Amino acid sequence: MAVRLRVAFALALLAALPALAQRGEQHMHQRFDDAERWSKVFDDPARDGWQRPAEVIRALKLAPDAAVADIGSGTGYFAVRLARVAPNGRVYGADIGPDMVRFLNERAAKEKLANLASHLAAEADPKLPAPVDLALLVDTYHHVAKRADYFARLRGSLKPGGRVAIIDFRLDSPTGPPVEHRIAPERVRAEMEQAGYRLLEEHGFLPNQYFLVFAPR
Repeated sequence: MAVRLRVAFALALLAALPALAQRGEQHMHQRFDDAERWSKVFDDPARDGWQRPAEVIRALKLAPDAAVADIGSGTGYFAVRLARVAPNGRVYGADIGPDMVRFLNERAAKEKLANLASHLAAEADPKLPAPVDLALLVDTYHHVAKRADYFARLRGSLKPGGRVAIIDFRLDSPTGPPVEHRIAPERVRAEMEQAGYRLLEEHGFLPNQYFLVFAPR
């Protein structure tokens, strides 16, 4: 229980102490230094109990040769798992934190995941190096500025039939960022529609988060 509370507190802290905390169409990005320290939070095994990464990845139905972008990849909690289920594909980590990018590239080398590489993204553009079948954002959507513009731009980095999966904390979740920084799933759907997407799927098995999958219209 103490470990789980520590993870919950740290996740709340990530959103409560942004470098820029604003409302509406503004953003609240935080840059992280000391990736080794943050990896103890992001990759804590206690997270698996509510994040359910194996179930999430099964629901995404990725082909072994899929190209996937993990936007806001951090220390690689999802990226390394995605690389293992798409051994013949390519996984691109994208993060605005240089130390996170360094950490994930070193982790990929250490874990012999030649199909995984991380790169430095911009706040307004994930800067994906190649088109992808799937862009995944976990607990990242509420950090994105000018989301309609951001996701309209992201459409150009999707392959034909490509999808965008968004997982973020529900308003009533007992853990996560402060409620005032959370974004209701109804608003996500409206913003993604404005950016030129349609809702493909909605999964309800995560206890604290919504899980929405979109495709360009």
